[in-house]
Amino acid sequence: MTQEMTLELREVVVPMRRDADASSLAGVNWAVRPGDFWIVGGAEGAAKSDLLFMLAGLTKPLGGSYTLLGQDMARQFGDEFLPNRVRVGMVFDDARLLSHLTIAENVALPARYHQDLHLDESAGWVEALLKATDVAEFANHTPSLLSRQWRRRAALARALALRPEVLFLENPLRGLDSRQAIWWISFLKRLWRGHDLLSGRPVTIIATSDEFRPWRNSGGQFASVQDGKFSVSGAEAPDDDAPLAHREAAA
Repeated sequence: MTQEMTLELREVVVPMRRDADASSLAGVNWAVRPGDFWIVGGAEGAAKSDLLFMLAGLTKPLGGSYTLLGQDMARQFGDEFLPNRVRVGMVFDDARLLSHLTIAENVALPARYHQDLHLDESAGWVEALLKATDVAEFANHTPSLLSRQWRRRAALARALALRPEVLFLENPLRGLDSRQAIWWISFLKRLWRGHDLLSGRPVTIIATSDEFRPWRNSGGQFASVQDGKFSVSGAEAPDDDAPLAHREAAA
């Protein structure tokens, strides 16, 4: 029996985030199995985020065939995607936390909205998420009081609130020192292998990155976005010199 793919792209045309009618990548072919761990690398501005936003169901493919969790994303988009949206988590580079809510309230929001829980009913789960991501001490702070690196961790806790099967991360290591980067890679590896927080169920992970170097021993698989093209490398990370050279040429 053939294993159903978590996501599958065939000759997909990827839209730009800021102009959904314009394309940034074309001819993307890729298959991700349940329990895979992928790093998509490339220079800043190479359309990694455009691809990630489309994969997460935030924009609609302009052409080709894209199936996510068994759903045709070219035909069933918007409200029709809602049943599967709760199975997907997304961590944005800039966190995108709601400024008028505390960190704890931000993390509780998905459970309160999708599972119709009161804040008190979700309190224990929120506490566990904040503790696991080491942001419990900031629970009653608003996002503006935290540095970007801690807001991003709070965004990770929020993305895990509905116990997703698939986790998308937009450049989680950008701007981090080595200690912070090591924390992220270690935590994501635990999620991928089966974290106690999610009762040991492995999570399919796709993260973007400006460079492959920090991820070389993560156990993940690698793909690249460069010069408007998407390519799969597999278990061996590509040389970072190529995307870096591309970045310098574009500067």
